[in-house]
Amino acid sequence: MPHADWNGEVYHRISEPQFAWGQAVLETLPLAGDEVVLDAGCGSGRLTALLCARLPRGHVVAFDASASMLEAAKAALASFGPRVSFVHGDLGALVLPRQVDVVFSTATFHWVLDHRALFAGLARALRPSGRLHAQCGGAGNLKAFNALAARVAQAPRFRSQLSGFESPTFFAGVDDSRARLSDAGFVALDVTLVDAPTRFATAAAYREFIEHVILRHHLVRLAEADRGAFLDAVVEAAAGQWSLDYVRLNLRATRGP
Repeated sequence: MPHADWNGEVYHRISEPQFAWGQAVLETLPLAGDEVVLDAGCGSGRLTALLCARLPRGHVVAFDASASMLEAAKAALASFGPRVSFVHGDLGALVLPRQVDVVFSTATFHWVLDHRALFAGLARALRPSGRLHAQCGGAGNLKAFNALAARVAQAPRFRSQLSGFESPTFFAGVDDSRARLSDAGFVALDVTLVDAPTRFATAAAYREFIEHVILRHHLVRLAEADRGAFLDAVVEAAAGQWSLDYVRLNLRATRGP
């Protein structure tokens, strides 16, 4: 499948849903202010700035698989100076030079297909008794929207180009996530699913969001002349319902001794 990188500058501007969810997750994370925290999937750094503000004597490792996201994050976090370091890499094969006290992550883990490898890497990255405090897309996430996009993809103009398309996402459930965390050596598991339906005020806002967040991998497979038509067809199929059926998976755990 062709690679579809993020546009970090655009994401920084339109990622209000992810930012709002992330704020709520961060507010429930106890911090003394001197911890070393891995932001696993820092994105454009919008939420990372709030994390840095809560660590006046600590350090944040801003980690992301997207070079564009990291460039945006470096700009957004410049005022924090050496309190932030940046790492470009794959969370599915995570290696850090030193262990951290906390792994914090929102809206990222569902982009990693192998959660066994993901959780094993996070366990290695954490010191004993270190904490995982994360949220990502969970079972049922965007089920209705993805079905709508799949119907549009069957139109003659798009069918051959999108034949065999598989989204590079993995939306895990509660029981399988608990089992994988336990196998990786985590204890004190708290894993929950919560619905997070998200509505947009206008068709234009909805279109821009799905273009840059959800349908990136569809669009990169289409001829450039067909991309706008595909987006327009999805918006039309939504029939005035500018909403997305998000489901979030909350992951709280402690690395065992």
